[in-house]
Amino acid sequence: MPPILELRNISKSFGSVQANDNISLSFEKGEIHALLGENGAGKTTLMNILYGLYQPDHGDILINGEKVHFENPGDAIDAGLGMVHQHFMLASVMTVTENIIAGDEMLKFGFILDRKSAAKRIKEIADAHNLEVDPDSLIKDLPVGIQQRVEILKLLFRNADILIFDEPTAVLTPQETEQLILILKSLSADGKMIIFISHKLKEVLEIADKISVLRLGKVVATTTPDKSTEESLASLMVGRQVMLTVEKEKATPGEDVLAVKNLEIFDDLKHLAVDNVSFTIREGEILGVAGVQGNGQTELVEAITGLREIIQGSIKIGGFDTTRFNPRKITELGVGHVPEDRQRDGLTLSTDLATNLVLNTYYLPPFSKGIVLNEEVIKQTAVERINAFDIRTTGSDAQASALSGGNQQKVIIAREFSRQLRLLIAAQPTRGLDVGSIEYVHQQIVKKRDEGTAVLLVSTELDEIMALSDRIAVMFRGQIVGIVNADEISREELGLMMAGATVQNETLPEGI
Repeated sequence: MPPILELRNISKSFGSVQANDNISLSFEKGEIHALLGENGAGKTTLMNILYGLYQPDHGDILINGEKVHFENPGDAIDAGLGMVHQHFMLASVMTVTENIIAGDEMLKFGFILDRKSAAKRIKEIADAHNLEVDPDSLIKDLPVGIQQRVEILKLLFRNADILIFDEPTAVLTPQETEQLILILKSLSADGKMIIFISHKLKEVLEIADKISVLRLGKVVATTTPDKSTEESLASLMVGRQVMLTVEKEKATPGEDVLAVKNLEIFDDLKHLAVDNVSFTIREGEILGVAGVQGNGQTELVEAITGLREIIQGSIKIGGFDTTRFNPRKITELGVGHVPEDRQRDGLTLSTDLATNLVLNTYYLPPFSKGIVLNEEVIKQTAVERINAFDIRTTGSDAQASALSGGNQQKVIIAREFSRQLRLLIAAQPTRGLDVGSIEYVHQQIVKKRDEGTAVLLVSTELDEIMALSDRIAVMFRGQIVGIVNADEISREELGLMMAGATVQNETLPEGI
């Protein structure tokens, strides 16, 4: 019996960049096949070819032994393929049912939309795979993990047998990730073939039946979890040994750089998102903020960076009261910001990389003189930063929207880390990055700390928080339930604090 899906000698280039180089892979029914590789290794290009978004320069796609040709995603969907993209394709003002049936509407009498029958079928599919969701809910009212379930239901509603997941856990909390893994195993047991693209090696080893690794557009290995370790997979991806642990000396903190006192902030729905929060960060230390997403971390970062109005309380940076400062004035104090939503807050997607790499300093020398931009210096700086931070792109004139998610993140990292910083605010700084890039970013964060920068690190990755932080503040329902020394708390204790419990080694913020 032939494989349910086979790729034979697929190649694709963009100008001088060979994205896919003679790739051959086969996928079996009921298999979870993980696809690993660095940012820019060719994974997304390969999946876009498979989904009909790109045409290969040469090579064949076979489904159940028969050659197929997809001119567009519609052809792929008709052949039983479906893709859950890293950035969801949902209309926020529409209901779950309306999003799922869009383009495949169920009709009564040939012209009346049958919402009731559609909702019933959606519920049946959801119940079969533990995809609990209310068909009548508006997308904008749902957390990210539930929105992802809607994307999965869209595929199952169209009877997809081959499911592609592109970095499906990049925006999920640990709890949502555990739920997704159970869902994927249920789909696999039902005979669905799943392509699982991820940079998280622990998850890959836990969920995959087979693992293929791409490097520089080529397949360098296909293996199984029982024959692999995190270290061996990382080495295959990057082509060298990768340090999966963070090496850093004990911090030697100096004076207070950031002082947050009695802060209260509303979310977009005018609910209290940050409730009487106080803490400090000193020169040369990393304060990690741990917590399940949605407990006020986003609003806290937006307030400190001038992106959200403060209802009550104060913020001081380097002794300056920045409570009412706008983002530019805060940036000019030597504050770097890696936002959690790179596309919304970190980049102008429709402009080139050269512009994006100087977005917060373009109006200052040497990038401008008065109102005249120095295009030559901007481009030269962009080339230097592209090379220094290994941004995989066709050049500094490429649009930011053309980059993979991981390389978009590298653009932001390159821009923010290339300045002298007093305070670095890094929210989900390694989201969507491969292991080699994560190693590099971690090293750079520690380097900034050792140079005397105060670092506020916000991450849903507990391993990242524990490895990088000198102290950890845990947020729960908008409040800080404790601030602890990172070397004096276990992962289990931290998990309890994230659920609202307190621990014995809680410390109070100094100076508050």
